[in-house]
Amino acid sequence: MDLPADAYYGIQTMRALGNFPISGLRPKPAYVEATVQIKRAAALVNRELGLLETKIANAIIEAADEVLSGQYREWFVVDVYQAGAGTSHNMNVNEVLANRAAELLGGRMGDYSLVHPNDHVNMAQSTNDVCPTAIRIGALMLTGPLLRAMDELEKTLSRKSTEFDGVLKSGRTHLQDAVPIRLGQEFGAWGANIRYHGEPVRHAAFSCQELGIGGTAVGTGLNAHPRFRQLIVEELSRMTGIHFRMAGDYFEAMQSLRPMVELSGAVRNLAQDLVRIANDIRLLASGPRTGLFELNLPAVQPGSSIMPGKVNPVMMEMLDMVCFQVFGCDTTVLMAAQAGQLELNVMMPVVAFNLLHELEILANAIEAFRRKGIEGISANEERCRAYAEGSLSIVTALNPHVGYQRSAEAAKESLSTGRTLREIVAGRGWLTPEKLNEIFDLRKMTEPGIH
Repeated sequence: MDLPADAYYGIQTMRALGNFPISGLRPKPAYVEATVQIKRAAALVNRELGLLETKIANAIIEAADEVLSGQYREWFVVDVYQAGAGTSHNMNVNEVLANRAAELLGGRMGDYSLVHPNDHVNMAQSTNDVCPTAIRIGALMLTGPLLRAMDELEKTLSRKSTEFDGVLKSGRTHLQDAVPIRLGQEFGAWGANIRYHGEPVRHAAFSCQELGIGGTAVGTGLNAHPRFRQLIVEELSRMTGIHFRMAGDYFEAMQSLRPMVELSGAVRNLAQDLVRIANDIRLLASGPRTGLFELNLPAVQPGSSIMPGKVNPVMMEMLDMVCFQVFGCDTTVLMAAQAGQLELNVMMPVVAFNLLHELEILANAIEAFRRKGIEGISANEERCRAYAEGSLSIVTALNPHVGYQRSAEAAKESLSTGRTLREIVAGRGWLTPEKLNEIFDLRKMTEPGIH
């Protein structure tokens, strides 16, 4: 086969381009960077072990540094949907680094007598231990921004909780009137929910820090120096600033995608609650004339191409769509992970794309949602209080004083006649007006106790 004269990839990449013209989707940048970091670390370790000639190792390291600085990224071109396990991706990286390293040594691209993609760049490695390791590293590179976005969202929701602490409103259960609640309590609950989701994500990230690199083809470590495993994990830790650990069982680390499923599941669980929060905000901001209209949303853009003056909850809608995509990514990760057989899971390429994609888009979506959707929210306090005072469910506070049956009778009469609960209860002589004032203190109803 003929290769483009300026191509830094080689014949195996060229064959993959011909075999897999599927989606036009290329590997995520984090996946490329993680794979290049593995190649760089392997060259350095093999040099230290006396297995790789110093000048060749140094050229591979320099080529890797150039890629990590942002150069030559256009040459990582293999489609997401490719040969099982990721051999095409692994060889794409091997060929680009080998060709660039050959240039650095004064040679030309395609002359593998200087630097060979398999013999030198891929020394002591296999696709089967490189790709699961790269997925873990790439996932950890993207988990950090996700956790930071979550922390900032939790802080913003907590600030809004304090800001809205005095805003009394009607609670709603089954989408029907319920006892009073404070708007600040609703925002505080959302903030706490985001905080609680942080722990499963962090735990899953910890699982991804265990690396099976050095297991080579099936976990035995064939063709790798006995010290290679420890030294490359130490070098990757130094390079990335992430504290990696050697796999407890190298066969398990190559057979199972357990840490990826754990992380994807934690992200999916976060996403389902984000959908709930976004939809609550959409509902509370509905209107302004025909909806609840308890919240004012920032007007970040015109809401309609035909209806002037319309403001839509666009940041919440965006977050919903991203979360739906996360659900799809997680399902793909789950199905691909269970499809592994014996010593290898060949579905790793689709896991790599979907796991890194969901981490990346959700972090970006949360940050945009926070900045343009939450920070500028304000409360319609009068509307909120009117709903609280008009809710029949405040009759619940009468239960300890007149009983459930009488309270239900008063509620039904109020609904049918339009008379207030105070008028009905006082008129029947069940309680004095002074006692009713004490019982129907809306603020006290939002705290524990019998009022």
